[in-house]
Amino acid sequence: MKFLGDRLNAARLGWLAGQIPLLALIVLCLIASALSDRFFSPININNVLMQGAVMTVITIGMTYVIICGGFDLSVGSVVALTGCVTAMAMLEAGIVAGVVAGVAVGALVGLVNGLVVTRLDVNPFIATLGTMVLFRGVTFLITGGRPVVGEEGLPELFLDFAIERLFGIPYLVWLPVALFGVFHWLLHHTAYGIRVFATGGNTEAAYLAGVAVGRVRASAYVWCGALAGLAGVMLASRLQSGQPTAGAFYELTAIAAVVLGGASLFGGEGKLYKSIIGVFIMVVLANALNLANVHSYWQQVAIGLVIVAAAAADRLRRR
Repeated sequence: MKFLGDRLNAARLGWLAGQIPLLALIVLCLIASALSDRFFSPININNVLMQGAVMTVITIGMTYVIICGGFDLSVGSVVALTGCVTAMAMLEAGIVAGVVAGVAVGALVGLVNGLVVTRLDVNPFIATLGTMVLFRGVTFLITGGRPVVGEEGLPELFLDFAIERLFGIPYLVWLPVALFGVFHWLLHHTAYGIRVFATGGNTEAAYLAGVAVGRVRASAYVWCGALAGLAGVMLASRLQSGQPTAGAFYELTAIAAVVLGGASLFGGEGKLYKSIIGVFIMVVLANALNLANVHSYWQQVAIGLVIVAAAAADRLRRR
């Protein structure tokens, strides 16, 4: 009986430890509301959801890559590139062509990252650091460093996507909700998801068990690139233009969100819904600092400290 009691206590402690990200988000919201009575206002909640929507889509892909034992530092540049490509294609050939072009370019960038990491055996950090700089440069080259908006602006129907609402919530927010459902099922309830966790948890053992680890890891980068491309499309709709400077520091925010959600930087661990909680920890923190009129320089210091703390917490969990 004592053994059974010890097991139950350990299970309870493990469950409570797993809820730390959610508890942290709740506490952060309470602190933010205490600092400003505007925090729970409909306008501010809408702003938080809109900011979180784009980052949620990016973080879904980043979760796959990190569980596979990799990184993708290029997602911020991909968001800028695909947003501009979307706007340029949309002005020439219409909304559908623009959206398809944005997502396709993102997927292509993800494939390039995946092949460099798996075929050329380049460290993921170095590989995606290089493509981060490369694709930011390509973005400036094709746009001349200027926003892509056209003489008469982007199509009104496309811009309405970031404004129109369903049940009082913008369509821009409903899209990541739907994507979360699909990718949560894929990661946690399919054989493919098992292979993703196996690849990141123990690559050699997964290979010996018959998992095509190179293909699985490359596919994670393709998902990440395609979702970053979709995030670029969403951001272009919200900003009403393609912005070559968009997406700065998005990669660091996405990585921090995944780690804050309990995933391991060494791969093999993570839950998608906790990564999304991590997104809103970062978004609510930035929003609370804005409402408290904290200078933007200090905001960067605070967010940087959160990123370092998340990495340190992951290291302590490993020990």
